[in-house]
Amino acid sequence: MDRQRYYTLRFSCPDCVGIVARVAGFFAENGGWILRSAQHSDEASGQFFMRVEVRAESVVMDLDALRDAFDPVARSFSMDWQISDSAHRKRVVILVSRQMHCLYDLLERWASGELEIDIPCVISNHDDARGLVEWHGIAYHHVPIDADNKKAAFERIEHLFDQARGEAMVLARFMQILPARLCEALAGRVLNIHHSFLPSFVGASPYLQAWRRGVKQVGATCHYVTAELDQGPIIDQDVTRVDHADTVGDLMRYGKDIEKAVLARGLRHHLEDRVMISGHRTIVL
Repeated sequence: MDRQRYYTLRFSCPDCVGIVARVAGFFAENGGWILRSAQHSDEASGQFFMRVEVRAESVVMDLDALRDAFDPVARSFSMDWQISDSAHRKRVVILVSRQMHCLYDLLERWASGELEIDIPCVISNHDDARGLVEWHGIAYHHVPIDADNKKAAFERIEHLFDQARGEAMVLARFMQILPARLCEALAGRVLNIHHSFLPSFVGASPYLQAWRRGVKQVGATCHYVTAELDQGPIIDQDVTRVDHADTVGDLMRYGKDIEKAVLARGLRHHLEDRVMISGHRTIVL
């Protein structure tokens, strides 16, 4: 059975009385059948956040006309807003190095239809994943990166992303630091996954460091990339318990399993327009 097509309105604005009533009234006036609605009032910031799904076929106008009609409502509440169409498959460019567990997982979810996206290309600073990616019929770009060519290499990556008309970039264990300029140009569009040992166990062999300290949990964090390394707004996290009988290899295996699940979940939240950034935090509706 085909999934029902819907429009998603997502916005934030200064909190006040009457926002929900006005939004619901707008859709009612235009035949909009609301399927789901979620909102959050943040007392600390004084901001209001809302996400509404509306059955596309119920609205009496097309998407462009709907956006034009909603604009006066948005301006009256000083909204930062967007309306998206679930029929649009977002274009996701994946970056990877030599650890391919997250790439394998994303490609399987894409191939099975679980992730309804287009993957125009995969970019890597190594050639290891070429066979896997090209077997899936996806373009593969090898962009070597070393201390002498980083500026040119990242300019090439940005060009490939733009050429592919990328809408989101996923760092699926891409073991390179994006330059600040690229982070700013793609703010809110680059997702990363890393182990949740940071900042406790940084540098080489974090699992060995954690094992030596006798940690009782390992986990992973999916977050947006910012110029401040591994400090971007967090989209999703998860952990699993470990004990004294687990080896370093066990910790690594548990961590990889969680990384795959958390990255896929965080990416799905992003693709479904559930995530709104509020300072250093995210609101996920």
